[in-house]
Amino acid sequence: MATQRVFYSYSHEDSNYCQKLRKHLALSERNGIIISWFDREILPGSDWAYEIDEHLNQSEIILLLVSANFISSDYCFGKEMARALERHDAEECLVIPIFIKPVDYSGAPFARLQMLPSNGRAAIMWRPQDAAWEDTAKGVRKVAETLGKGIRIPRPKSGAIILPSHASPPLSLA
Repeated sequence: MATQRVFYSYSHEDSNYCQKLRKHLALSERNGIIISWFDREILPGSDWAYEIDEHLNQSEIILLLVSANFISSDYCFGKEMARALERHDAEECLVIPIFIKPVDYSGAPFARLQMLPSNGRAAIMWRPQDAAWEDTAKGVRKVAETLGKGIRIPRPKSGAIILPSHASPPLSLA
């Protein structure tokens, strides 16, 4: 099974939530299912925009950590999300929105995609909150394992994500 590269797109104002998710995905990293990257790994003296673009363009899975901070960020929403969805629609990667804080995202370009956590409630609304991160980590791991086995996750023209029938259970908000 091939290791999948995961890119975190998030507002720096939500960096604590990015760290929580990374901790919950640590076992998937230890087991070689994923390799995570986020912009805090950019070395001093590096061209930060180049580094972000390189990882954004090479990752198989792109996580959008959705909040009002994310939506109001010109860089997250206008650059990272736009490029991620362009690659998603070209079937070069899979974009997974992670609903971290309550926000009206109706009409957002990513609203057509299946989100995590699986019940459609923002992660910070779960009690205990770690249950939301566990659910999200399981969903990301399932996608990474599916892609790592070379199984294509088809995308109908609507852009909805449908996992193959042998990848059970499907990720669903229903």
